[in-house]
Amino acid sequence: MELVDRYLQAVEFWLPKRQRQDIIAELSEDLRSQIEEQETALGRKLKDEEVEAILKRRGSPLAVASRYLPQRYLIGPTLFPLYRFVLGVLVLGCVVPRFLIWLGFVIVDPAHSGYLHMENLWTTVLYFVFFTTVTFAIMEQSGVKLGAVDCWSPRKLPPLRHPNHIPRSSSLFEIAVSVVCYLWFVRLFWPRPVIDFYGAEITLAPIWKRLFAVMVLAAAINLAIGLVNLFRPYWTRPRASLRLLSDGLGAGAFCWLLKAQVLIGISAPSLPASKAIDVTALINLCLAKTLPWAIVTTVVILCFDVYRIVHLRSFHLRGGSMRPAVNNLSNSMVSGS
Repeated sequence: MELVDRYLQAVEFWLPKRQRQDIIAELSEDLRSQIEEQETALGRKLKDEEVEAILKRRGSPLAVASRYLPQRYLIGPTLFPLYRFVLGVLVLGCVVPRFLIWLGFVIVDPAHSGYLHMENLWTTVLYFVFFTTVTFAIMEQSGVKLGAVDCWSPRKLPPLRHPNHIPRSSSLFEIAVSVVCYLWFVRLFWPRPVIDFYGAEITLAPIWKRLFAVMVLAAAINLAIGLVNLFRPYWTRPRASLRLLSDGLGAGAFCWLLKAQVLIGISAPSLPASKAIDVTALINLCLAKTLPWAIVTTVVILCFDVYRIVHLRSFHLRGGSMRPAVNNLSNSMVSGS
């Protein structure tokens, strides 16, 4: 039944969020009943080719999803899911980067934030909406047919995915980077009166000991989470909450580091004392200027962490199944947590 599950997953992608669960449940029951009837008539399990034929007769995922949508007068139900998806990608791709850049200018250099007026942003969004709508309206009125609607194969649908699954390659990469950075950071910046930084002697303020301890703790927690994720590759609420805590600790310590001006002095054999003072002041100034960007990045990371926890909570409140059609997969993943 993997072909059916992949088909339902593809249909679900094009459905409105509020209607997905009910529609997929109805479609799943209908398809499985049809398959069971044929299996009963033949006295055997259907082959993949026979299941594929049933799905082909039902129609492409985009076409099936469009049948459950209300009739649109300007853009018909066949093209409307694709129109909504393309419009969302274009608008988000325009709004989010421009808004973050504008926010960074407001925080770092308010005097020059006028170069990125919000009115210009909304004008750009309106252009995207207008031209995208006109393009799809012309396609609808001219009767253009998309190859993806008619020429498709159930075998080429995306593989089944679990919403909370963590790729093992991602966990391995995270562990490798964490170990290398952890060992390098601890070895080089271990708190002591004077730190030897590749030939230069750096003197840090006493608060560095506390910041160092918090950063090492956050890195150790993230490394532990990565190791657990490697062997149990799906998010659970305790693990997601722990990731939020570690990200908050690490980001908070890093932002405090940028603000506290922990660099007291720097010296090198080829660096005159007067020049060393200027270099120290310049480094502290650059760190302070970086603080607003670090705060924006921290907020984005923590928002992703909070979203993950909320997503997991809603997942468990629905009984651990994102799709009625793939209960077996979902229940096995959740029961392991």
